Amino acid sequence: MRVYSNTCLISFFFGLTFLTSFNVPASENFEKQRSEMVSEIEQEVFVTASFLQKAALDKRVVDALLKVPRHEFVPTDQRPHAYENRPLPIGYGQTISQPYIVAIMTDLLKLEPAHRVLEIGTGSGYQGAILAELVSEVYTIEIIGALAEQAKERFKRLGYEKIKTHFGDGYYGWGSFAPFDAIVVTAAADHVPPPLIQQLKPGGRMIIPVGGKFTVQQLVLIEKDQKNKVTLRQILPVQFVPLTRGR
Repeated sequence: MRVYSNTCLISFFFGLTFLTSFNVPASENFEKQRSEMVSEIEQEVFVTASFLQKAALDKRVVDALLKVPRHEFVPTDQRPHAYENRPLPIGYGQTISQPYIVAIMTDLLKLEPAHRVLEIGTGSGYQGAILAELVSEVYTIEIIGALAEQAKERFKRLGYEKIKTHFGDGYYGWGSFAPFDAIVVTAAADHVPPPLIQQLKPGGRMIIPVGGKFTVQQLVLIEKDQKNKVTLRQILPVQFVPLTRGR
């Protein structure tokens, strides 16, 4: 059984690009690496089609992946690895998620331009930026103060005005702005937080990794129908950092 985690896929093409980077302007080099990363993600989606129940990403998701500069969301010492298809450390025991995982979690939400989305676990802000390319409003919560502040400043610098940030415990969601059309949780919980179910609109979708730190986790898709009936579907095995709770 394959587990999608911090040890997944290093892009074969990255090495070739890096070797030629001395002769290519940095902006062009990052753009080429980003394109190669997205091609690799699309191949991985095709390979995992039986899990995802689809063999290709929505074009809008692909366009967002091609647009958002992942190198802006990693520490300076990790920039040479920014477009490898794997997680990277961002400090404080946290990681920026593997791009393939960001892609499928985003795609499974079936986002529309008018949607309002809640993200639990801002991290460096990459997932939030991807969401902001697709929807009208993004609300993101981070429990680690330094990461929350860094992400807020990064969003401002890069012009992501659709994103509202909050420093706090994401387990309880963001009730003052609920309900949400979609919710994405970027850290593993040992159960689905009831407040997040309550803050999901009828007809909405939530994607969340569920499981313990030392066990195989499952990426779970939750759907709430118009009568508030909730259904769950396991997508594929994953490995995320645990959801941090307030004291």
